[in-house]
Amino acid sequence: MPLWKKVRPSSAAGKLEIQNVSSVLAELGSAVEQRGERSDPGVARVYLGAVSEDRPPPKWLERELLRQENRRHSVTMGDQVKLRSRLLYSDDPTRSLSKLKRSEFINWLIEQRVSLESLTKLKLAFEEFEMGGLRSLDVFNFGLIVKKCLGLHNINNAQIQELFMKIDYSGQGRIEWDEFCTYMQLEYTEKEESVWRGKQVAFSLPATVRALSHGEPVLRVHSTPDGTIITVREDGAVYYWSPELNLKRSKSVFHERPVSRKPKWATDFITMPQYNKLIMGTGDREIQLYELSSLEPYCQISSLETVPLRLDYCYTGPDECSILYGDSQGCVNIILITSVGETLRMWKKLPKIENVPNIGIDNAVLSQNVTYIRWKVHQDWVTKVKYFPNICAIVSTSNHEASSLVIGCVLPSTNIEQQMREMCREGKAKRALSNNNGSSQPRAPCDQTVFPIYKGVMTFDLSKQHNLLVTGGMDRVLRLWNPYVPGKPTGVLKGHSAPIFYLFISSEENRIFSVSMDNTAKIWDIHDQSCLITAHPKASLIRGDMSACLYSPSSKALYIAADSLALLSLRTRPQPQGHLIVSHMEPVLCCGYSHEFRQVVSCTEGSVVKVWDFDTGSQVFEFGGAHGQSAITCMTFDPKGRRLVTGGRDGFLKIWNFNNGQCLKILKKGEYILIHISQYKGGVRSITVFFFVFSLSYAT
Repeated sequence: MPLWKKVRPSSAAGKLEIQNVSSVLAELGSAVEQRGERSDPGVARVYLGAVSEDRPPPKWLERELLRQENRRHSVTMGDQVKLRSRLLYSDDPTRSLSKLKRSEFINWLIEQRVSLESLTKLKLAFEEFEMGGLRSLDVFNFGLIVKKCLGLHNINNAQIQELFMKIDYSGQGRIEWDEFCTYMQLEYTEKEESVWRGKQVAFSLPATVRALSHGEPVLRVHSTPDGTIITVREDGAVYYWSPELNLKRSKSVFHERPVSRKPKWATDFITMPQYNKLIMGTGDREIQLYELSSLEPYCQISSLETVPLRLDYCYTGPDECSILYGDSQGCVNIILITSVGETLRMWKKLPKIENVPNIGIDNAVLSQNVTYIRWKVHQDWVTKVKYFPNICAIVSTSNHEASSLVIGCVLPSTNIEQQMREMCREGKAKRALSNNNGSSQPRAPCDQTVFPIYKGVMTFDLSKQHNLLVTGGMDRVLRLWNPYVPGKPTGVLKGHSAPIFYLFISSEENRIFSVSMDNTAKIWDIHDQSCLITAHPKASLIRGDMSACLYSPSSKALYIAADSLALLSLRTRPQPQGHLIVSHMEPVLCCGYSHEFRQVVSCTEGSVVKVWDFDTGSQVFEFGGAHGQSAITCMTFDPKGRRLVTGGRDGFLKIWNFNNGQCLKILKKGEYILIHISQYKGGVRSITVFFFVFSLSYAT
């Protein structure tokens, strides 16, 4: 029975039937006598060689031959409509293969169709041909085998022929199984290495370090839209830095107190760039606002329920904003303000306390422009809180395992039926927000998602683009989550030897930046979930206990505050200006055109060889380290255009199958004949001419 036929049980009881699968050569000798026909005895000899003259070709071979001819088929009107609908809505991925470019077909074949099962079929086919007397296949038999074993009946012969030519680099017109496997394996390996080279990243080590005066630790490092770096210390000293860590200005914003009074201390800060304000939380249960440009006090909200430990700010709409803070009681506090400009101007006119216009939180919520919400979320101090406008939710964390990370709403749910169900379950009614006097209330379970994590969470970040949540904490492990599935992480990244202090997801670069308490910085690839680089403190020269960290996407650098303020920059190449398009990351020293494959090959100073499709301009293949760390200075093709010869500054000539990066031969001086020495002005230079024969027995 042919391989493509499937056997179905003959009864509803699921009767088992055994299928005797014939081999390829057995099918070649299958009886066409069943059809009462005899084929041309020369057909099997010409195309398959191993079949005797009186054996007809198998049915699958006849079908392949018929597909190459224009044959009419008679169908009824209804069948024609069904056939057209099948063609339009067919989900067979091989239906449009004939429209693919030849280079695109090779990539598609490797990525989609070459599996362990298909390779096993191909190997059996090659072995059966070998037992029949053919150790190698020509292009026609190779095409038939590939179409049959891989199920590719709609590809054209030009695509198969190019694949055959790339494998048959010596131009002998026949290939063996080992050559096919070598080509596929090397091409797949080089593609992986090419992708890995594209992800390589490095820090400029050691880090740029700026000494800080002795005093209180830095609370946070923050960047403004113009690139200015702001740091605030616990004693209220504010520093403005350039992206290169050149100090612009500094000022202490707290009013000096008498010696008998305990000095005021800051807990956290954030900026309001739309209103040119700086928000600072204090240990006196205050939220103070300062002018961002002059650092002059503007107003403050006092008499908060608890000390604001972690601050966040979000511009939620035209002249609307929200100020969030987490406190020591595990509560997430939200202050929603509308008509922000007018409200702040009214607060500025109020009486001053310690030279700052003051309004209590109880009086502030009386305004129709202010709404105050206090959610009881955690059972421990809030370690971080952040509002994400793209999902309209607040994410907060603590070191309490049962409520390590919570994604919750800002306002309570409007689902009345669900609210009534929750009130009946809890046995008490909830007060409306307008009557909220500052007491905390828990969210309804339908309004939040809780992630219980071992040893809690110190830091996190969320990317809506990648639908990714990453957490880190005391257990030194990065966990990757689907934000909507709290049960189990999608990935676990290990490598830090100290608690993780800071995390940042760079969605544009598909990377995760992590920094641990021992000043070790790592960069991870999101897709591969692998570590790309690690910057140890011995190499970066960052010393002391870390207190704050920030990654700036605009300057592509990490700012780390410890005993000093350090700048850990990524190594980046200058981007081309204007409309210039860069094909390589290094200077191109030579290039050539292959008429055989209609491809352009370029070689660079970084010993990278790239292959380009001449018709589309797209990159087909790439392999690096051709001459180690030495530059490739010259190149040419063999007379058949299937092999590449390169010369490098290391003094070697190498012969390549440039379609899969296989080094076929290394030519060394002394192994071949030195023809002559030519005299040039300015010195004597030797020209070495190598004689060799291109053969199939090249070895690396």
